[in-house]
Amino acid sequence: MLSTLEELGIGLVPYSPLGRGFLTGKMTENTKFGSADFRSALPRFAPEALKANQAVVALLTRIAAKKNATPAQIALAWLLAQKTWIVPIPGTTKLARLEENLGAASVELSPEDLREIEDSAAKITVQGVVTRRNWRR
Repeated sequence: MLSTLEELGIGLVPYSPLGRGFLTGKMTENTKFGSADFRSALPRFAPEALKANQAVVALLTRIAAKKNATPAQIALAWLLAQKTWIVPIPGTTKLARLEENLGAASVELSPEDLREIEDSAAKITVQGVVTRRNWRR
């Protein structure tokens, strides 16, 4: 898909680039969602998936510590480093989060950082992801 977008000169705006808050590092396997919170119905927010997927947050946290940044900033900086036409727009209702998210534009990820993220992420099996193959209507 990315090569087609690039060939046609079409930009990509990643939807929910912080994984509905998960990539901020603020959630644990014990995080509970109220029945009115739509995340309570998503498989990736089930306790077992939250626990298994902490490996992704641990990776972001490790890189963030080296860069004096937050896990959210590393996730956004990684997206920004992929292609100039990929423009994440994270949603927030809090000014502090907006400022944090904007700080991602100042995070410089070296080729070595990007390789470390890619290599480490490739070893993580993410749980609870809905795909065309496992989605039930």
